[in-house]
Amino acid sequence: MSKTSTSIADLRKSYERAELSEDASQADPLKQFEQWLNEAIASEVPEPNAMTLATVGADLRPSTRVVLIKGYDERGIVWYTNYDSRKGRELAGNPFAALQFHWVELERVVRIEGVVEKVSDEESDAYFHSRPLDSRIGAWASPQSEVIGGRAVLVANAARYGAQFMLQPPRPPHWGGYRLKPEQWQFWQGRKSRLHDRLRYRLDDSGLWLRERLAP
Repeated sequence: MSKTSTSIADLRKSYERAELSEDASQADPLKQFEQWLNEAIASEVPEPNAMTLATVGADLRPSTRVVLIKGYDERGIVWYTNYDSRKGRELAGNPFAALQFHWVELERVVRIEGVVEKVSDEESDAYFHSRPLDSRIGAWASPQSEVIGGRAVLVANAARYGAQFMLQPPRPPHWGGYRLKPEQWQFWQGRKSRLHDRLRYRLDDSGLWLRERLAP
């Protein structure tokens, strides 16, 4: 084994910042998520709104990428992207997906699994028009996930669409929001000696959230 591999294998960290008990956690996973998200924002961790999105293609191969949460409520977790991207194509064929937040500084992870649907055109329009102008032009300029000849292609596309739409670019028909409706949540809090706290919330047959502790 190389020296580099050995040094990686020897990396250790003792998690001792906090705990997560059944008595102290929220009965509603959405409220628990909101509490942790607000604490991540208040703690000024880097990009607390960043989440990993996992999808599965028709070939049954999984893929992941980082996206940004743009809203949440009792209906689910919302983000926006190009519908023609790899993730968009995979969600069109298989609407089940998973999300993960990792707030390293707080030693916390939130995992969410469920079914995904597009948000309404009205929601997508409202969010699109709230974005900075360069981001709105960028939605037109980037054929996301497609092979391009170089960065010059993006720059040229941005210039072309900027000249075409000026200050009022409409929302592209291939761009909009998705909402994941949670069917399962997991909250992970790092603890000493690798005896981490791990609580799972899942819907029971009556549609109520059942809270369970999982071994780490």
